[in-house]
Amino acid sequence: MTEQAKGASGSDSKPQPFYESEPIEAVKLKHPGRIVLAVILAVLAVLFIIDTAQRPAFDWPEVGKYLFDTRIFAAAGYTLQLTVYSMVIAIILGVSIAIMRLSPNPIVKSVAWVYLWIFRGTPVYVQLTFWGLFAVIYPTLGIGIPFMDPIFEFETKAIMTAFTLAIVGLALNEAAYMAEIVRAGLLSVDKGQDEAAVALGLGWWHTMTRVILPQAMRVIIPPTGNEVISMLKTTSLVTAVPFTLELFTKQKDIAAVTYKPVPMLLVASIWYLVITSILMVGQYYLEKHFAKGVGQRPDVMKPSLETGAITVAGDDERGYPTYPGAGGDTILPPHNRPGGGA
Repeated sequence: MTEQAKGASGSDSKPQPFYESEPIEAVKLKHPGRIVLAVILAVLAVLFIIDTAQRPAFDWPEVGKYLFDTRIFAAAGYTLQLTVYSMVIAIILGVSIAIMRLSPNPIVKSVAWVYLWIFRGTPVYVQLTFWGLFAVIYPTLGIGIPFMDPIFEFETKAIMTAFTLAIVGLALNEAAYMAEIVRAGLLSVDKGQDEAAVALGLGWWHTMTRVILPQAMRVIIPPTGNEVISMLKTTSLVTAVPFTLELFTKQKDIAAVTYKPVPMLLVASIWYLVITSILMVGQYYLEKHFAKGVGQRPDVMKPSLETGAITVAGDDERGYPTYPGAGGDTILPPHNRPGGGA
């Protein structure tokens, strides 16, 4: 019984001869369902394109006529200005609100939370309508000491144009979303990074700009790019201010004269698609830049300095090997206890 147990356990088993196995022939799986679905989608796409090209309501000659019209071109420029100015203000304000949200001061944190509650909880169209009535609510603006006559006072309409109010309305609304994006990016960085920077003697500014933000940007950039694209399309709502020189409102004004709304909608859509495509390319390269060094470590780590073998110079009187030291002394390596020596 014992011998059988030993044989079963494998302690006394003889080594088996090695036989070279035949190479595996991999057979690619076939997916007929995918091929059928792809063919159906391709046929539907072709039929849609053919129908669109022949549909009289689209009136493609009319689209080509107004695609590069000077009024449309100028309106696209105003749309870009609204997008860029609003996003720059929104990013700066969003970073400030995100830092306030992470502040240990309860008053500062509460103010930031109330801001987010108001601007994220109400529709942007409603906010833009309120900004359009800003001159009615506040006919004059002044600077001075509270509860006393203002030192300097001016009419609101003189400085707050419809273009300015549109930028302010879009920026304040977008800042609430940017604050949460930035806060999420900062929280994604491990707490140990901040502790290590403090241990090295770095101040708050250098810790944030050299350690935290470069790592957080990898998380911040993708949603920020989406917000820029979303802002480009949100500019079509500034007619609530009212600001009527941007792309969507301008094409609507032209359509009211030509009585052809569908071609003008196609003109606006083409311009939105072109600008959005350019922004998407920029977003791709930004993400690629801030993703450097992530998941790109080499498989084999090579030492920075070459190491050489220790040459044994001789033996001491007890037979232990020795080697020469830097100052000409004879060094005895450890041989019988931690620390070694004689």
